Amino acid sequence: MAAPYYSTPTISPTMFKAMPWKQAFATFYGDETASETMGGACGYGNLFNSGYGTATAALSTVLFGNGYSCGQCFQIMCVKSKFCYTGFTTITATNLCPPNWSQDSNHGGWCNPPRQHFDMAKPAFMKIAQWKAGIVPVSYRRVPCVKKGGIKFALQGNGYWLLVYVMNVAGGGDVASMWVKGSKTGWMSMSHNWGASYQAFATLSGQTLSFKLTSYTSHETIIVNNVAPSNWRVGMTYQANVNFH
Repeated sequence: MAAPYYSTPTISPTMFKAMPWKQAFATFYGDETASETMGGACGYGNLFNSGYGTATAALSTVLFGNGYSCGQCFQIMCVKSKFCYTGFTTITATNLCPPNWSQDSNHGGWCNPPRQHFDMAKPAFMKIAQWKAGIVPVSYRRVPCVKKGGIKFALQGNGYWLLVYVMNVAGGGDVASMWVKGSKTGWMSMSHNWGASYQAFATLSGQTLSFKLTSYTSHETIIVNNVAPSNWRVGMTYQANVNFH
């Protein structure tokens, strides 16, 4: 990961706060190593390298929101089951749990709409319930994401197409819209690709890159100037010195 080149933030101060508790269900996938949770629909890649670790979950279609829920943080506690442990765990949304229309929604098709469901990494599930339970009812709520350091921008694409994966997002954890500006251009709106990625069809090679982001939940806006140097490269990750609240 590259260090920030130079970053001057502009922030619209809006504090994201915890939301009310709601009801859902939770299962788990993978094993204790959480190797099967790496990658995922949000595009975070290796979850250890990108800072999310094993405290993650795949969200059902309803909760996933076409990828706009990527990066959101949830407190989850097991309820009304003999397999429950006391207390809650905090996870980050990193993947989609797709529908399984070959199964009844109450018998295997746990992520079918309109169900609200968390398919958790096994280490995360084992913090709230015994793994042999398989599925448990849970209470959950959105909470602010607490991250170390600023937002990270992982760059992909080519000379005519810039694809940016946005990671390590604090506050609401999510991104609603994004813009990019090269040192030789004005601000250009980026389109939502999928998950936590945004794209711009433009020639930006050899220019320092600035980004403007608006949170999906809190509508807070951050401008990060010159976060990637003019010699930025595809495959590199650049970190700002600012984050959402």
